[in-house]
Amino acid sequence: MGMRIPWLPVLLSFGAYAAANGVEPTGGQPEETALPKIEEEDNVFILKKSNFDRALAENRYLLVEFYVALSGPSQTLAAEFAKAAEELRRAAVDVRLGKVDVTDQKAFQKEFDIQDFPTLKFFVGGNRNNPIDCKGVREASAFVTWVRRQIGSCVMHLNSTDQAKAFIDPEGLTVIGFLKHPQGGLEAALCNSARSTPELPFGMTTSDEVFAHFGIREDMIVIFQKGKPVYNEAAEEGKLKGVELTRLIKTFTMDLVTEYNLETSVKIFDVPVENHILLFIPKSSSVFRKSYEEFKSVAQEFRGKIMFILVDTDESRNGRVIEYFQVIEIEVPAVQILNLTSDARYKMPSETVTVKHLRSFCQSYLEGTAKRHLSSEEIQEGWDQKPVKVLVGKNFDRVVFNEKNHVFVMFYAPWSEACQKVLPIWDELGKTYENRKNVVIAKIDYTANNVQLLNVERFPFFRYFPVGSTTRVDPYKGEHTLDAFVAFLEEKIKAGKKASSKTKKKDVAKKEGKNTTKEEL
Repeated sequence: MGMRIPWLPVLLSFGAYAAANGVEPTGGQPEETALPKIEEEDNVFILKKSNFDRALAENRYLLVEFYVALSGPSQTLAAEFAKAAEELRRAAVDVRLGKVDVTDQKAFQKEFDIQDFPTLKFFVGGNRNNPIDCKGVREASAFVTWVRRQIGSCVMHLNSTDQAKAFIDPEGLTVIGFLKHPQGGLEAALCNSARSTPELPFGMTTSDEVFAHFGIREDMIVIFQKGKPVYNEAAEEGKLKGVELTRLIKTFTMDLVTEYNLETSVKIFDVPVENHILLFIPKSSSVFRKSYEEFKSVAQEFRGKIMFILVDTDESRNGRVIEYFQVIEIEVPAVQILNLTSDARYKMPSETVTVKHLRSFCQSYLEGTAKRHLSSEEIQEGWDQKPVKVLVGKNFDRVVFNEKNHVFVMFYAPWSEACQKVLPIWDELGKTYENRKNVVIAKIDYTANNVQLLNVERFPFFRYFPVGSTTRVDPYKGEHTLDAFVAFLEEKIKAGKKASSKTKKKDVAKKEGKNTTKEEL
């Protein structure tokens, strides 16, 4: 790392530097350099490009909030940030807080790669190049704990049973590392988690007495909830990583199943779990209670690996998240997994929300065998060589809105038992019309291809796309039998011929009318 130049001392001692190096002043007494002013508001520095370097040079520890004045989350955080600044000042902690409004200080946004607001960064020793990210901290008390753990001891050392019992929060969460040999990776993992989770108390003990009282026989990290141990992780050297431990501990700050709303949305994304499974269901549904209990019972198995989230589709304020996941009313209850890193989505291949289906879905996702949901599957080789044409999102419009053909399409889900029963009948329909000119029988996996349709029904459902139109779509509401499909299609073909005949007669009449007009002229 290159040596940082302390610009402030250099400016202050320029006269001495000049004399020592034979540099003569250009005129009388050198003017005193004015230092860039740093104003304060509620014990928080108001920082700008002009005074940022001074703030770094004069303060060994500086926690800076980069915000946008009109941002709701920024405004909410401002009051807590000010409270933390006051508490640190009263406690004489050698840490200062500052804030930068990037609305008119845009250079900071680019320099520190700020994507969201507010963003907090902790600068140590004036080092501008490698600030520490402060994530997931929202309350004044948590800010104070966070900075204390950055600059001092990260955990409380528990030397007796009485001290350990008094340390454990009887109403909330407590984390204790039982480490006979704390030096090295184990202690570092615990400290990293403590620094990343300032809202929770962290302790560590090497005491045989404390080990014996809690029945601990080997080094491990134990999470206590309301005074009782709810989780333990064997602390084998080299296997326990700080990031994984933090992820696990953070999940215990949330319910097993977290309902998505305006209040919880920020907390959901603060927990460093990149896999989210969402249950979309109206609370007014007759199957809500059963589906929710099944969902919750599986959540315990995958804690720390997948976050379980409930989305009430009755709630109008959830409209945007429902739209993002492209969940339609007829599909609910529906379950999807989202990977936050890749933005990949996966749909649970089942119509019912059961422990068996949920467990299988989660396991297949973690093993990498779940089928990713895309806007379109790839066009299959030989897709149009069989009696039933195989459509995907990429070729759907081109095939169904071909004005020369009568197109009859089955929309199915591969996991649906009802679809499995109808598919052989649909194959028979394809063979029936295999050699019929201008008639296309097709099918599409609606769960794997985004196709915009109105008034979608339960799987399977069917649509007829008539000759001569690029917009009209007729739903099929009849029985799922070969005879019923044939009767419907023949009726549509017959109606299409009549419409085509009328159009031709009108075209002939118009042509004759034009000829007559020419002759009269």
